[in-house]
Amino acid sequence: MSDIRILHEADLRARVSLDLQAIEVVESAFATLAQGGVEMPPILSMHMPDVNGELDVKTAYVPGLPGFAVKLSPGFFDNPSKGLPSTSGLMVVLSSETGRVQAVLLDNGYLTDVRTAAAGGVAARHLARENASRAAIFGAGLQARKQLQALCLVRPISEAVIWARDPDKAQALAAELSTAELTVRASADPAEAAAFADVIVTTTPATDPILRADWLRPGQHVTAMGSDQSGKSELEPRCLARADLYVADRVSQTRLMGELRAALNAGCAPDPETIPELGDIILGRHPGRTDPGQITIADLTGTGVQDTAIATHALAAFSTEV
Repeated sequence: MSDIRILHEADLRARVSLDLQAIEVVESAFATLAQGGVEMPPILSMHMPDVNGELDVKTAYVPGLPGFAVKLSPGFFDNPSKGLPSTSGLMVVLSSETGRVQAVLLDNGYLTDVRTAAAGGVAARHLARENASRAAIFGAGLQARKQLQALCLVRPISEAVIWARDPDKAQALAAELSTAELTVRASADPAEAAAFADVIVTTTPATDPILRADWLRPGQHVTAMGSDQSGKSELEPRCLARADLYVADRVSQTRLMGELRAALNAGCAPDPETIPELGDIILGRHPGRTDPGQITIADLTGTGVQDTAIATHALAAFSTEV
């Protein structure tokens, strides 16, 4: 019996970065999902309201890959007050041939952070205007930071604004992210932040909408990535009615836990049978942005195929070691 490889967060951070290669790995995963043959069961999701916590379990088998990942992803949103990050977790990689455990990736949520941000980069690459230079990030946590980083890899972003429910956190993040090439400021007014941007990314665990439909303007792209539980909602449902193009990472998921869920309940959603998935856009099966004046929305709930893809990518970074 071969040894099970155990990799810790520090090992993985040293070998896996949020870069164009990671974005391409996740882009390929979405394309593979759209082509068919991937086995990806519904997310096992457990909400623990008394401790403001949740657990998601995601997995996917991708034909042709040597292994598949099973990911446990807890989110405990009171943790910052205890000096702990909100998210953590691990991935177990099993052989696609034998089902034997190949590796345990004790990444503490790092690989999830990378693949989630990379998905935002994929969405912007295919849906935002090519000349988009202004970004608005709603939220001031780790994913807010990484989504802006990913966005800068695929679009010529030179200015960004941060809005968060905690203005001090928004100010601190803006100060941290400002560079000679990227001017970042905080805004206390979410409407002003939205109006400023060519690309808006929402990165919060909000249960009530933080982005209003009336704030959107022609030419904008919105990536909503915080609604990964059925009780969450970042976009006012009418945002989907205003959009010229709404794209899901997986329609079956966004119907249950994405922005689509709330829009369907409000009666202002597109017909789910006609909604393209991100992989369809990548493969050219469905047009993406066809006019600079369109409003586009990507609804990202997080998919198991992303986890298998990033885990495979991570293990490949160690493949030369004996």
